[in-house]
This record gives sequence, C-alpha cells and structure tokens, in this order.
Amino acid sequence: MRRALELGAQAASAGDVPVGALVIGPTGDVLGEGCNTRERDLDPTGHAEIVAMRAAARAVGEWRLEGCTLVVTLEPCTMCAGALVAARVERLVFGAFDDKAGAVGSLWDVVRDRRLNHRPEVHAGVLAADSIALLRDFFATRR
Repeated sequence: MRRALELGAQAASAGDVPVGALVIGPTGDVLGEGCNTRERDLDPTGHAEIVAMRAAARAVGEWRLEGCTLVVTLEPCTMCAGALVAARVERLVFGAFDDKAGAVGSLWDVVRDRRLNHRPEVHAGVLAADSIALLRDFFATRR
C-alpha cells in the first residue's frame, strides 16, 4: 500500500486525483503499477486500477490476472470493480472508502455480487488514514 500511496502522490503532482494502484503476482512480484492519468491523457478510463491492470496483463501476456492482488489507495468505482472481476483478480486490497463513487461496499458492491462469475477476496481500510490525507490535501488546494 505504501507504494500505491507513492503512485497516488505522483498523480497529484501531475494534476490528477491522487489514486495509486499496483498488481502483485502470485509469487509477490509487482506486475504492474499505475496512477490516475485521466487529466494527463484526456482518457476517462485512466483510473489507477485500469492502468495497473493493463500493465500487469502485458507483463503476464494475457488478460486473466488469476492469483493476483490489486492494491489501490481508494475504493474502486463501478468501472474498475467490473474490470477487476472480469480480469479474475483474486484479491483486492484498498485504503479509503469512497462514499461518492465506491463500488466495493459504499454505494454498490459489484465485487461481491453473486450473479457474477468471479468474486475476489476483499481487504478494506489498509492505511486508510494515509489515503484520506492524500486526497484531502489534494482537494484542499483546489477548493
């Protein structure tokens, strides 16, 4: 999670919402990293989770990320939650809950929907205070 926080800080320095993510492989190696790039790339799908999962998929040579863990500073939105389910990510670890757009328990619970073909294990609240501080500091300069 500390590495994800560093990636989030990189996003903030580039003018993007400070969210960072990484995908850890079954043996503990980092397969992909990412931070929000929506502003930089003018890409609505440039969320940290998507960027990290794309890099991990390239690293393993396939779209299935079975046995992998996605670590992200903020609770995934519906797009990212759907993507991690589709990619068969085994475990999700996230920091802060997102009461406005969260899809892992806050507004929706996409990853635990029994109608879907895959349900990852979820660990929430990891270094949440650090994730919240990063977001609070970023938005304080913009309001």
